[in-house]
Amino acid sequence: MSAVDLAIRGANVLDGSGEPAFEADVGIADGRIARVGSVGDARREIDAEGLTLAPGFVDTHTHDDGALLRHPGMEFKLAQGVTSVVIGNCGFSAAPNRSAGDAAPGSSGLFPGLSVDWTDLAGYFATVASARPAVNAVALVGHNTMRALALGDASRAPTGAELAQMRGWLEAALEQGACGFSTGLIYRPGRYSTTEEVIAIAAPLRERGGIYATHMRDEADGLLDAVEETLRIGREVGCAVQISHHKAAGPRNWGRVRDSLARIDRANAEGADVTLDVYPYTAGSGPLAEYVSIDHIAPAFAKVVAIASCPAFPEYEGRRVPEIAETLGVAPEEVVRRILTAPRGELTICIHFIIDEADIETNLRHPRMMIGSDGIPDLRGKPHPRLFGTFPRVLAEYVRARGILTLEEAVRRMTSLACERFGLAQRGRVAEGYWADLVLFDPAAIRDTASYEDPKREPVGIALVVVNGQVACRDGRHTRVGSGRPLRYRVDARTGALDR
Repeated sequence: MSAVDLAIRGANVLDGSGEPAFEADVGIADGRIARVGSVGDARREIDAEGLTLAPGFVDTHTHDDGALLRHPGMEFKLAQGVTSVVIGNCGFSAAPNRSAGDAAPGSSGLFPGLSVDWTDLAGYFATVASARPAVNAVALVGHNTMRALALGDASRAPTGAELAQMRGWLEAALEQGACGFSTGLIYRPGRYSTTEEVIAIAAPLRERGGIYATHMRDEADGLLDAVEETLRIGREVGCAVQISHHKAAGPRNWGRVRDSLARIDRANAEGADVTLDVYPYTAGSGPLAEYVSIDHIAPAFAKVVAIASCPAFPEYEGRRVPEIAETLGVAPEEVVRRILTAPRGELTICIHFIIDEADIETNLRHPRMMIGSDGIPDLRGKPHPRLFGTFPRVLAEYVRARGILTLEEAVRRMTSLACERFGLAQRGRVAEGYWADLVLFDPAAIRDTASYEDPKREPVGIALVVVNGQVACRDGRHTRVGSGRPLRYRVDARTGALDR
């Protein structure tokens, strides 16, 4: 028996299947898991006694398209045990793009400082690979991005030629390895589209087996209607559906996630294929300009908003709008108006406290629910703590403290379920032949430390993170080995073989 590159000795292995842990050594060679059980000689060894070894976590909902280039060390994800991210969510993606320039069309400030020198997904993937990111990435292609390319910010329906152009961009991206198509129907310019437009563009998903992922048109009063629209799109296209950051926004809607999940369960029982993701926080975050109109800023909304990043008024970052308003002697809605009408005010990222804690628990109990941080990696301000804390928070608060999920089930949701859904071939299990994306942690100690007041803090309780067989983080020290890579949907990164 030849020596392996790395042996992790005496770990309690949660293999990602949802089955109970078992004690074993795990040997890694040439980027893959070579042995599980008894491992002989190794060039390097790590003592894992008393610790749990699991597949690396998959963040199913990110906006890391730009971060993979601006922050290739991806410390905020790696420190959580995240080894792979799904990018291109909410209809915003780094590709396609018409020509070189700053950011990406229709990015709504989600990719700050991103300089674009590609036109398609293959070009973006090549740029990401050359940056040597710390984590893997699989990509959705965004409807808002394509619509902004084809129509600008026009609120009209696309012409036949524009519709064909968008469908062609999707076909090309799927050919180049995209895992699916995303919409953000609450955002511009996607909000101007009809259901029929989305169905027409998404048609190539059926042949390719791709996913339709959506930030639905309404997560508040119109939640159930938005679910019906989503189910219709999946049914008429003939594709799998992923509902992003499932929630019922605003106090008068709290509790309605039960009705939403019941409708999804009925659809699945009738032959649909719908899964979801959630983040474990009672606040969302996104571009402030997308949630209000200058002509009508709802006082109730202004009162629950905090400022994460604000190029126009950096002194507001980390503060809640009512507090700023009191200091200035104006109404909270006037603060929002001043921000949005200032130069670069449209780039402001806000945090809004709109979610019920009981709904988070309801979501997490659902067997088809995965975990997605939805973090916006603008590190200049005070981002939502979910960027740094999502996965440890689930394990500390909802597994260990509340018992909403078992540890085995939480790990399954974060690993094999996510990999199967988003086509990360040969990943998501601690099994021989699988890629060695792994996290070693202490279930009794793992916890998030990021807060709204101090959000850029890494979690504790994670001893080791391995990405494609390389030690990427150990005891809080980032090695910057840069062993992550772009992944093509359902394609093995080494062999090029399609994994169906």
